[in-house]
Formats: sequence, structure tokens, C-alpha cells
Amino acid sequence: MIRSQHVIASLVLLGLLTGCGTSPPTHYYVLSAQTGTVPLGSGPALGVGPVSVPEYLNRNNLITNREGHSLAVAAFDRWAEPLVNGIERVLAINLAGLVGTQNIRLYPWNEDQLPDYGVRISVLRLDASGDQANLSAEWLVYRPQSKAQVARKLSHLQQPLSGGSVSAEDIAETYSELLYQLSEIIAGTITSDNTEKDTN
Repeated sequence: MIRSQHVIASLVLLGLLTGCGTSPPTHYYVLSAQTGTVPLGSGPALGVGPVSVPEYLNRNNLITNREGHSLAVAAFDRWAEPLVNGIERVLAINLAGLVGTQNIRLYPWNEDQLPDYGVRISVLRLDASGDQANLSAEWLVYRPQSKAQVARKLSHLQQPLSGGSVSAEDIAETYSELLYQLSEIIAGTITSDNTEKDTN
């Protein structure tokens, strides 16, 4: 009787271990900058950061919105880097290409080598639900050397999910597109102010 119980217990344990071995693999995703020509380096020096995101996005797992006020946390779909770092990296690359500069710095930068323009971004909303993704961000463009504010604005952007569904691959691609749209808006402000400054 005791021997039978040991055999049954061993089989149950073996089954549990086998079940653990068949868990779905974890997939990792990154945000991507828009590729283009290498900047010539004639544009102004840019400093990007700090960037902040809502606390609920400070996790490796991908987050999607459900109906109402609930969120879905993906079990096996994760960001390959902290989301805030990915956003900062992508914005820096995008802005370098759009403004046309090779002189790009991530916050914090050396006080003895201040950039011509600093860009701070506070992401207020970044989510995907249904068939679209949303990005709301407050951003500030300023001149670190004089501490003069160039522009402070709130941008709300929407983009249909690239594949038409809330999948991790579509989310990463669509978030990247939203960040490029935000980069275009910010770059336009910097270019306009820099042009005006040069003509004065």
C-alpha cells in the first residue's frame, strides 16, 4: 500500500515537471526608430531626456487595455529593455535624423558641454485596445545654456494597429510609429526655432 502511494506521488511529480517543461516560450520585443539617411551633422546639438512613463508601464511585460478600467498583463510577451529606456533611445535616433545632427546626448549630460536644445518628455498614456494604439505625451523643448523655454505642449496621437489586432508584434510596431509622429512634431519645433535664431 505504502509502495503504491510512493509510485502515485512520483507519477504526479513527474507530470508536474513535464507540464512545466511545456510552457510557451517567452518572446521579447523592442521599439524601433525609423531608419533613414545618416545625418550630416550640421544640425544643432540635441539633449534628450529625462523621459518618464506612468508607473503601471514600469514593467517588462507588455500591457494592453481591456474594457473599462482593467489592464491585461501579457505572461510571455515582454520588452527586451525597460520601456522608458526604449522610448528615450527611439526618440533620440528619430530626432537626430529629423533635425539632421550627429550631436545627440542622453540625459544627464555634462554641464560643461550643454546641448543647444534639450527635450524632456512625460508620457501620460501609451496603450493599445481594440484596433488602435494611443499616445499622450507632454513635452518641453528648451535651451539648456540659457534655460529659455522654446515650447511646452501636450500631444495626443492615435494610430491603427498595424495588423488590425492587439498582438505583441503589432503593438511594438505601432508604438514605434506613434513615437516617430511625436518625434516629427518635436523636430519641427526645434528646426523652426533654430532657423529663426539663425536669421536674427
